[in-house]
Amino acid sequence: VVIGGRNKYLINGVNANNTRVQDLFCSVGLNVNNPHFLIMQGRITKVLNMKPPEILAMIEEAAGTRMYECKKIAAQKTIEKKEAKLKEIHTILEEEITPTLQKLKEERSSYLEYQKVMREIEHLSRLYVAYQFTCAEETKVRSAEDLKEMQDGVGKLQETMTENDKRVRELSKEIAELEKKRDKEVGGVLRTLEGALAEAQRADTKAQSTLDLKKQNIKGEEKKRVQLIKSMEEDSKALAAKEKEVKMITDGLSALQEDGQKDAEALAAAQQHFNAVSAGLSSNEDGEAATLAGQMMTCKNEISKAETEAKQAQMKLKHAQQEMKAKQAEVKKMDSGYKKDLEAFERVKKSKEKLEAEMKKLNYEDGKEEQLLEKRRELSRTVNRLRESYEALVSKFPNLRFEYKNPEKNWDSNHVKGLVVNLISVKEISTATALEVVAGGRLYNVVVDTEVTGKKLLEKGELKRRYTIIPLNKIAARCLQPETVQMAKNLVGAEKVHLALSLVGYESELQKAMEYVFGTTLVCDSLDNAKKVTFDKKIMTKTVTLGGDTFDPQGTLSGALGARPQTASVLCKLQEVKDVREELRAKETELAETERELGSLKNIVENYRKLKQQWEMKVEEADMLQTKLQQSAYHKQQEEQEMLQKTIGKTEYSCV
Repeated sequence: VVIGGRNKYLINGVNANNTRVQDLFCSVGLNVNNPHFLIMQGRITKVLNMKPPEILAMIEEAAGTRMYECKKIAAQKTIEKKEAKLKEIHTILEEEITPTLQKLKEERSSYLEYQKVMREIEHLSRLYVAYQFTCAEETKVRSAEDLKEMQDGVGKLQETMTENDKRVRELSKEIAELEKKRDKEVGGVLRTLEGALAEAQRADTKAQSTLDLKKQNIKGEEKKRVQLIKSMEEDSKALAAKEKEVKMITDGLSALQEDGQKDAEALAAAQQHFNAVSAGLSSNEDGEAATLAGQMMTCKNEISKAETEAKQAQMKLKHAQQEMKAKQAEVKKMDSGYKKDLEAFERVKKSKEKLEAEMKKLNYEDGKEEQLLEKRRELSRTVNRLRESYEALVSKFPNLRFEYKNPEKNWDSNHVKGLVVNLISVKEISTATALEVVAGGRLYNVVVDTEVTGKKLLEKGELKRRYTIIPLNKIAARCLQPETVQMAKNLVGAEKVHLALSLVGYESELQKAMEYVFGTTLVCDSLDNAKKVTFDKKIMTKTVTLGGDTFDPQGTLSGALGARPQTASVLCKLQEVKDVREELRAKETELAETERELGSLKNIVENYRKLKQQWEMKVEEADMLQTKLQQSAYHKQQEEQEMLQKTIGKTEYSCV
């Protein structure tokens, strides 16, 4: 049936497509694509002369098997086409859907666990509320009973107070009556005593004033006394210095006087000798003039005196030698006990020296551990103070923090460089405002080494807020040409315009990221220069003033007040934060070094203390033995023997 220029096929009154109609004809051996399904009379001979494959095809067609063969081939082609799609679907299932399902299953289990915990919390909360309600009810009952008891007590106290008030009124009346009676009886005496009391109080006040004045005078005199003492000390020092000078001068004068006296005596002796020689006399040893007979008599007397002294010395020497022999005999008798003590003293002395050598080998100074402990306490206090200062500074700028969880085990933190604001240093603080405006939101972008690191951070880093990642290997940085910057400098002056990138310091590996943030903007010192640079036809570059005003070559002007409401003064304060952080790191390193040194000294200190304890015991033992030796009779005999030996030596010398 042809309807509206389109073929419409019906099989048993039901719409069918072209393929189904062809299958119908093929199933009854009427394949229109095969010319042999209908053999005309003039072509029988041709059919009989066909080759075996052609006859086989005709038979297959007539039998209806050809259709299935064709469908098989078509199905195989379809299978081949669908195989690639199936592989792709399997890949998607394995790489995306299955992990997602696994993650969802884990989240579902976590959520179910969460629901379970929440149900338990709700159940326990109800139990807790019920328990609190029960406790409150019990407290209420007890409070009601206590309140009733208190009310009863209050009632009793009120009754007691009423009775006491009555009693007080009665006593007041009695007191008033008694006071009236007393005033009548002792009124005159009381007035006299009151007058005396007033007079005594006046005298006391006067005495107190005098005392205060005296105290003030004493304080003044005390200050004068201290000043006088200081003056006396200074005068004493000056007097001592002057006395030293006087003594030196006096000593010099005495020496000169002695020299003069000696010279005068020598002159007189020479004169006397000259006179004696002139008179025929000779001088004796004293320089006096005497005759030869007189001198011989004097010599004989001296010889007799010397012989007497020699005899006395011989007797004294003999007595000392005898006493020396007796002392030596006594010393030999007491020698054994003294030797034992002496040997013990020598052993203790050697042990002490050995301990001293071992202590010296430890290369430890006494008190070093205490010094290190004190140093550690001081460093701990300093580190805590710096950490508090650093946290206080950072808390003012929460955007300076970048926290993340390691995406995988053995994660290398060097993959993540950090926020741009933490990776730069402002060379001149006056340009901080302009640099903040230049960077804008990019100031808080995160710099990483590769896009793989960025992907891991975003997927598994558990970032607390959204961040823009700058991978160093993929970032398409653009920087102004040096010729453009030079033209701007030539236009307004070399010191009045700078490339923003040249105003910050950074590591060389961060070059691309810094070009991405600061490489396309110029910084000028004033609005006029910025306007000239921005709208110059050869330059046409975005420019920012030191005050934060922005000029765009498209004709846009942004003011400093509205341009950066949140990032203002970040770079100005950043240097202070960095200084505190560097000092904190230095102190933490020093603290760790001190801890390490204390750890390494632990065994040494223990050994040193043991050795020192043993050494102190040996020192005490040596002192005791030395005292014992010095107080022993043998030691005293030895001292007496040495004294006798000296006496004998002197006597022998005098005899000679």
